[in-house]
Amino acid sequence: MKKQITWKKIKSETQSVWGGETKSFPDGATQTPTVNSVAYAYKDLDEWEKVSKGDKPGHIYGRNTNPTVSVLEEKIRILEDAEAATSFSSGMAAISNILFANLKPGDTVVAGKDTYGGTSKIFLEFLPRFDIKVELCDTTDHKLIEQKINENCQLLYLETPTNPTLKIQNIKWLSDIAKKAGALVVVDNTLATPINQSPLSLGADIVIHSATKFLCGHSDALGGLVCGDKDNIHRIFHFREINGASLAPNAAYLILRGMKTLALRVEKHNSNALELANWLLNHPKIDQVYYPGLETNSGYKIAQSQMKGFGGVLSFTLNGEENVIPSFISKLRFAHAAAHLGSVETIVGPPKTTSHVENTSEERELLGIPENMLRCSVGIENIDDIIEDFRKTLESL
Repeated sequence: MKKQITWKKIKSETQSVWGGETKSFPDGATQTPTVNSVAYAYKDLDEWEKVSKGDKPGHIYGRNTNPTVSVLEEKIRILEDAEAATSFSSGMAAISNILFANLKPGDTVVAGKDTYGGTSKIFLEFLPRFDIKVELCDTTDHKLIEQKINENCQLLYLETPTNPTLKIQNIKWLSDIAKKAGALVVVDNTLATPINQSPLSLGADIVIHSATKFLCGHSDALGGLVCGDKDNIHRIFHFREINGASLAPNAAYLILRGMKTLALRVEKHNSNALELANWLLNHPKIDQVYYPGLETNSGYKIAQSQMKGFGGVLSFTLNGEENVIPSFISKLRFAHAAAHLGSVETIVGPPKTTSHVENTSEERELLGIPENMLRCSVGIENIDDIIEDFRKTLESL
């Protein structure tokens, strides 16, 4: 019998490959099988009942659990060093389920105002319908956030770095304040990934990933993952199993396959984004660059203290009017114009068609997102080719 692995002692590169996949699979398979069965049969009614009540490991019905999905949940649990993890059909399903599983009428959420567009839409449109108050603060105004937490807060929602302005929030400091106020701390770790940042170790209660992005890494599967302590995850899982936003086994398999190269890819994303950000910073046709790895960035010191790498996403504004953007995007050779990020290819687009497509121009202004901004998810291509592509495109404007 193999000795149980103490995953805390294992490096993230090895966790990405082997996490959840050290057990034997049927017929000696070395890769996690994709199990598409919806139902699981039991000849013994007593055993069936024990599994259905959670007293014994096993599966009953695909909306609840699935063998392939369970392996993925175990992998992210190990990478985030969490007690438990569960999964969802998309990143937004994960975010909305967490909020509705933990909030009730009369509660208050405190969050930064420039969170991802889908999240801000929940804050601005859906939660108020249920008499849940949302306090959206300047993301970098930690004193204001502290004040709002202490006034009346049941849930503190952090996104760091933010999408698309790449602002940084001090997870440890804000978590300490929230804990004293009795608030639950939720952190969207999508842009950082568990390779670059570990929110649970900094005081967060729950960590969210849109697994569609860097975890999958190949733009071919939707999914959401959530980690935390057993009680919090059980409450969220119970809400999800009844509401039905379950992750499909085929998507789980693709995300699992992508995650095996996660540490390797993130290292390249980090170095490419930092080099491109520094190059853009010195270009005369670029007005402003948003990237926490730049020493000129207001969040640099906090990012340096809580992140191992600064991530693969940056944003920038072009000199001139908003109408320069279509020409810039169309002339890039090695970049997709798409509403996505975290893939092996470089992807470029403005917030109004990517992160905040659901929001009106007035809402984007309220959230502090310029209309002439471009978000760039830097891929794993050779950085010289990326920079040359950007140089020629900027010269042609």
